[in-house]
Amino acid sequence: MKRSDLLKALDGKLEPWRFKDYAPNGLQVEGSDEIRRVVTGVTASQALIDEAIRLQADAILVHHGYFWKSEAAAITGIKRQRIAALLHSNINLFAYHLPLDAHPALGNNAQLGQVLGLQHAAPSLAEPLIWTGELAQSCTADALRAHVGRSLGREALLLGDNTRSVQRVAWCTGGAQGYFEQAIALGVDVFITGEVSEQNQHLANETGVSFIAAGHHATERYGVKALGEWLASDFALDVQFIDLFNPV
Repeated sequence: MKRSDLLKALDGKLEPWRFKDYAPNGLQVEGSDEIRRVVTGVTASQALIDEAIRLQADAILVHHGYFWKSEAAAITGIKRQRIAALLHSNINLFAYHLPLDAHPALGNNAQLGQVLGLQHAAPSLAEPLIWTGELAQSCTADALRAHVGRSLGREALLLGDNTRSVQRVAWCTGGAQGYFEQAIALGVDVFITGEVSEQNQHLANETGVSFIAAGHHATERYGVKALGEWLASDFALDVQFIDLFNPV
């Protein structure tokens, strides 16, 4: 598959032009024109690049790429090492951030809802990056925490009353702890995200809405994996998802 055709397919699926994002979506580093093998992963770390080189991949597809608005522009240090490795091995780097969070079927939020078995899952009208749904049956907040941990293979942190009954769920993968108040306003019993901040403890205690932090990496593994599976199915590409350990 030609690089330009892969970019066209990914852009057509994820529609990055609909988002005002914090980093460029699409092709970030140009490599080989012909793409046969793709490695997918959450973040374009050196470890993922090294694995792609070992597997002789022509492209890497990630959720967290490079060139964030808050980072220094100079290509030095770790950034230089990573980009040099890509260029030396002629590997393309594709990255999709908010478009991959938001996709209605392949996105991180849609996929996390499926992994957790949440019913009636859909983006909220107030903030499309916050999804809502329901548990099949109500349970205690601590039972939900345990279910999330088992489903994601990572211990989850619960804030608030662990005996409280919960059924209505809001979630947003990754570092979305700042959305907690917006989730509370949706009338849910619990909010699930990846990371946690100090103030989330007080909001959970004072509002009675439970907060579960299940890991940034752990909650965002599933979108890029699903996107890679779509590429393999529709375009007969050799795609391998690499789940590097990250406790955060």
